[in-house]
Amino acid sequence: MEWNEVFRTIKNQHDFSSLNDELTKRYEDGRVFPPRNEIYSAFELTPFENVKVVIIGQDPYHGDNQAHGLSFSVNDGVKIPPSLMNIYKELKDDLNIVRTSGSLTDWAEEGVLLLNTVLTVDAYQANSHRGLGWERFTDNVIEAVSDHLSNVVFILWGKPAQTKAKLIDTDKHFIIKSVHPSPLSAYRGFFGSKPFSRTNEYLNASGRGSIDWSEKQ
Repeated sequence: MEWNEVFRTIKNQHDFSSLNDELTKRYEDGRVFPPRNEIYSAFELTPFENVKVVIIGQDPYHGDNQAHGLSFSVNDGVKIPPSLMNIYKELKDDLNIVRTSGSLTDWAEEGVLLLNTVLTVDAYQANSHRGLGWERFTDNVIEAVSDHLSNVVFILWGKPAQTKAKLIDTDKHFIIKSVHPSPLSAYRGFFGSKPFSRTNEYLNASGRGSIDWSEKQ
């Protein structure tokens, strides 16, 4: 199965014309992130059959030049946001891996689907595209991964991501939950949760092969 087939099935079940119309209007009339040609970068970089891990975020970064279609990731050369800094801190503590770029493109190419539940945002206005229709689309994406693949690790950081657990077949997949890596909550259970080593232990035990979390040069 490929993403195009997944998308076709989803679009046959739901009418996304109002979402498309609203996006067209907002991209034409204002500033929206990521650039329109990067909305689906997560799917382009991680083919459906290659998905080993799904990391669920909320909506894209809303600052200049940050968002490029991958949850938690920013364009190379952009200052690393606080939540991602904490993710890197935990990665260093967990697997002694140091990363210096904010781009997670190499993770995506390793099989990590970096999925936001809302795929677009107005400039400088967090959560401004919540409720436009993206949530239905991305819920169906999560369900498709759960239904058609086996032994995928779903990493759910924070309460909004954890609401997606009900979409996942836990007989076939492994869920890792903790508080969000935001500076507001990371010290309440994100640090020390070892999501990266736990992911690789499960993937190796399942015969799928581990993720190389290190930065590609």
